[in-house]
Amino acid sequence: MIRRISPAETLHLRSTVLWGNRPLADCGLATDAIDNGFHLGCFEEDKLVSIGTFIPENYKEKGDGGFRLRAMATDPAYTGRGFGAALINFAINELRSVHASYIWCNARTVAVGFYSRLGFEVISEEFEIPGVGPHFDMFSQIAEK
Repeated sequence: MIRRISPAETLHLRSTVLWGNRPLADCGLATDAIDNGFHLGCFEEDKLVSIGTFIPENYKEKGDGGFRLRAMATDPAYTGRGFGAALINFAINELRSVHASYIWCNARTVAVGFYSRLGFEVISEEFEIPGVGPHFDMFSQIAEK
C-alpha cells in the first residue's frame, strides 16, 4: 500500500538508509513543508519500507512544471522487491494529476540503474555530494510538451 505520509514518518529511513544513522532531529529537509510538496510511503503490511519526498522545483533548462524527488530510501531488507518502483510509479500518477511536466532527482551513482529502468535518463556529469557520495542528475518526462 502506498499513501501520503508526514515528514516525521520519513526520518527513520532517511537516517538509517541514506545518512549513516544521523540523529532523527538532523534528518529533516528545509523543503519538507514546502507548498504543494508531499511525502509518500510504501508499506508492507504495517511496516514502512520505502519513502520519497516530492517538491515543486524546476531543473535548470528543462522549463516549468518540474518536481524534484528527494531523500528516496528503501529499507535494505526490502530492496529488489518492487517497493521503490511502485512508489515512483504512484508518485508519477500523482504528479500527472497536478499537471506536472517532469520529475528529476540527484541519484546516487549506485541507484542509476534503478532509475533508468523506470524511464529516467542521466542529464549531468557525475558529481560528489560531500559526506554522501557520487551522484548524477536524472530526469523523466511525465507529461506531453
